[in-house]
Amino acid sequence: MIDPKKIEQIARQVHESMPKGIREFGEDVEKKIRQVLQSQLSRLDLVSREEFDVQTQVLLRTREKLTALEQRLTELESRGASTTAATPAATATPASATPVTAEPVTPPPAIPPVDNIDKQD
Repeated sequence: MIDPKKIEQIARQVHESMPKGIREFGEDVEKKIRQVLQSQLSRLDLVSREEFDVQTQVLLRTREKLTALEQRLTELESRGASTTAATPAATATPASATPVTAEPVTPPPAIPPVDNIDKQD
């Protein structure tokens, strides 16, 4: 979850910022600070930076796909509107007429698993 080196660094900074009298207790105070920090941080609902970056990339790809699908839907709707406008409403279409078929819609590729995303530092 949180890098132990970061907790160690924060504990050291807190220890160094304490008054000299308390600081003289030495490692015991620093250990206690480290324990309190770790327990309080574990109670928070936090994600690592790496997980956050991965989810950001997944969200961006999802938004791109959504935009592409919205454009495709608009295009298909406009085609449908233009074909219905070209056919007069008063004229009945004979049963032997060939129905208008749209291009086959291929589903977008599946989103790759989160583990396959390149990790960036």
